Amino acid sequence: MFRRKSALLAIAAVTALSGIAGCSSNSPATAPVAATSPVLVRLSVSNLTNQNYIPLILAQRLGLFAKQGLNVQITNVTNGSQTFQMMLAKQVDGVVGFYDHNIDLASKGTGTESVIQLLQAPGMVELARADEAASITSPADLSGKNVGITGLGGSTEFLADYLAAHNGVPVNQIHPVNVAAGPTFVAAMQHNSIDAGITTEPTISQLLAKHLGKVIVDMRSAAGTQAALGGPYPGTALTFPTAWVESHTATVQKVVDALVQSLRWIQQHSAEQITDQMPADYYQAIGKTSYVEALANEIGMFSPTGLMVTDGPQSVFRVLSAFDPTVKGHQVDLAKTYTDQFVQQVPSS
Repeated sequence: MFRRKSALLAIAAVTALSGIAGCSSNSPATAPVAATSPVLVRLSVSNLTNQNYIPLILAQRLGLFAKQGLNVQITNVTNGSQTFQMMLAKQVDGVVGFYDHNIDLASKGTGTESVIQLLQAPGMVELARADEAASITSPADLSGKNVGITGLGGSTEFLADYLAAHNGVPVNQIHPVNVAAGPTFVAAMQHNSIDAGITTEPTISQLLAKHLGKVIVDMRSAAGTQAALGGPYPGTALTFPTAWVESHTATVQKVVDALVQSLRWIQQHSAEQITDQMPADYYQAIGKTSYVEALANEIGMFSPTGLMVTDGPQSVFRVLSAFDPTVKGHQVDLAKTYTDQFVQQVPSS
């Protein structure tokens, strides 16, 4: 049994960021003069340089949070499940991470809810290592293989498990290996520590540019997600504990207002214009041109509205039920795992 035998190849460095280092919209030079101190909101994310978080980064860099009177502080870690643990331990107020965790937590009796959907698709791919590509052409070929994920208990592991099970491979026959994202994921492929893996941009483009991997499942678009999973799978969302939402409704509305404005900005600008707003070190590893191309290829993953994807919760529940024993056979009130009320109250302009 190899299920939980994982090589910890990523260094789980935790970096506390006040906004985005070196570019916070709340700096004295750019912040508007306010009569009262900004409201502090603490958020955690995993692997912040992933393109999944562009709406969050833009809300900081374009000053959208500051205009709402918010001081949004971001803690960056390497494991998605760790971000939710931090939230439940009250080390942060909320998480910008995959919606699926809300269903997983609800099945365990923990009440959390997403308040805005930033991605309408996962923005992920599963790749086979280049020298294994002839024998690994789909998830059906992963029995006995080491599969790289960004973190145990995170959404990449959820999807790796489902893709295996959906393609006839028992979940306990794939060996998840925690390799985080970016350079550590690339190194794992390069040194044959993993045979395949699930990751996001810009790590995908790094692997392809170095001819280290070949895409076998592409979930960077709604259509690709439908083909791979048999339904929608809403990705990155903003989640808070339900009790925190109920006691901080005005603050939640301000955060959602800023993020909706960020999503609208994305819809109105090109991949190159969006990249121009990113910190240079976000695309240093692959180069700006490749970063732009990667973003252009998956720009449809961003939600145009922030609303929950139609049938998204039901589809995610179905996926999780296929392999997650804490979800399978349990009753989950999906309506309590998300809310559209804040997005619906954002001014139209």
